[in-house]
Amino acid sequence: MSGAGERDMSKICTAAEAVADIRAGQAIGSVGVIGWLTPDALFQALAQRFRETAAPRDLTFFFPVSVGDAMGIRGMDHVAIEGLMKRVVSGNFINAVDPATGKRPEMMRLIRENKVEAYCWPIGATMHWLREVARRSPGYLTRIGVGSYIDPRQQGGKYTPRAEKDLVRLMEIDGEEYLFYPSWPLDVGFLRATSADEYGNLSFEDEPITSSALAMALAVKASGGTVIAQVRKIVPRQSRPVHDVRVPGELVDRIVVEPQPMMTTDVRYDDAYLGGQVFPGHGPDRLPPGADKIIARRAACEIRPGVPTIFGFGASSDVPTVMMEDGAFDGDRLLDYRFTTEHGPFGGVVMSGWQFSANKYPEALIDGPAQFDFINGGNCKVAALAFAQFDEAGNVNVSRFGAANPGPGGFIDIAYNAETLLFTGTFTTGGLKVAIEDGRLRIVREGQVRKFAERVQEITYPVRANVASRGQTAKLITERAVFDVEPEGLVLTEIAPGIDLQTQVLDLMDYPPIRIAHPLSLMDAALFRP
Repeated sequence: MSGAGERDMSKICTAAEAVADIRAGQAIGSVGVIGWLTPDALFQALAQRFRETAAPRDLTFFFPVSVGDAMGIRGMDHVAIEGLMKRVVSGNFINAVDPATGKRPEMMRLIRENKVEAYCWPIGATMHWLREVARRSPGYLTRIGVGSYIDPRQQGGKYTPRAEKDLVRLMEIDGEEYLFYPSWPLDVGFLRATSADEYGNLSFEDEPITSSALAMALAVKASGGTVIAQVRKIVPRQSRPVHDVRVPGELVDRIVVEPQPMMTTDVRYDDAYLGGQVFPGHGPDRLPPGADKIIARRAACEIRPGVPTIFGFGASSDVPTVMMEDGAFDGDRLLDYRFTTEHGPFGGVVMSGWQFSANKYPEALIDGPAQFDFINGGNCKVAALAFAQFDEAGNVNVSRFGAANPGPGGFIDIAYNAETLLFTGTFTTGGLKVAIEDGRLRIVREGQVRKFAERVQEITYPVRANVASRGQTAKLITERAVFDVEPEGLVLTEIAPGIDLQTQVLDLMDYPPIRIAHPLSLMDAALFRP
């Protein structure tokens, strides 16, 4: 007869063994935030099994956040295979070109070519939906997203024609409209942690975020499913403080050891992301000269010490980097700022690019569902967010434009619940090139695509409507012009030195501002220093 220790050790297996029992038609949920926490070995093993055996087929994948970078940490791109993937529901998708291959992700190809049933939900919904599955409730109910792309009267989050099923419903309670996300079971859950003991207790000591790990495990177990955890190492039972164990072994069925995963894209390991260190007052990160740096510097003028501020992915996340470069955090002044992202870190420096999500030198951390409680509770007073399009009706689009289908991420929840909104981005896109000469901005090559469009391709958030009805304040910041969003429309308040108002601003908008401030201010010359 086997002893208890031997029975516990049976949870440890290879990645191939861990995915061997996944059956056709099942639903798989996975934790991961771009490169952070991505259980890449599990995805790779599942893809390898399908290539060798043509099984399992027709799987549904649920990703609260985009899993992997589609490059060195491929994540969901491993399983973006016709026949293997039937349906995907995700909080966002990766759309970047791989510099090594020149190709966009396979997931994007499946979406563009209508090879998969693709749905994209706001990350706030994906996080909170897991909780409803975990407690076996009928589903998740929320006001957030009414009037946006996720509203069934718009498109219900459907990203391909194949996505015919209505996964989101409109409901009315006491005369108020809500969106309802019905629950459905998850058969398998993929997690990644740092350490596991032989019983499956998981700790995250080398991971700067935990995302939806606990919520995913609870949802899968409530569905009668199997939880598989990828970890770096096995440690003895009772060898770690209980506060370090974030997912109990009762929720974990199989453990796969992958001893040398990347911490995230381009980062093997950096303990500055783990906290417990004093910020040195400066850092190596720098933004190159150009439009993005001008925008970040102008947005930084709106950031105040002591005000809880959340930064979204994209151009807005450049703001803390340029603040650090320009000396705003010298000495111990970083402690005066209250920064966070949608993924749970508090304090420290918000990172940009592929390192977005975790902060360097953080002071506190909560998991993904709890962070959206914090956001939805109105605790982030200022939100800095990127924008891809802004239309005459006052709608902003970041989720779908041209051939790109990145989805909204946490944008909708953040925008809906903040008091002050700062939208950052270049005035045009598609080849824009600028130069700074003698404190003036020169357009070397104009972008081919207008961002101030008559009508956005997709409504990520109806800004003007909420400015009018809910008293939010909003500002659009570009490299050459700054606008205030008023209930009636856009007001042009600032212009960059060296820019011609008519030919380089007004003529490049599909609609005119409702008003131009008089006098029209010049953007601060300090923004254009080398």
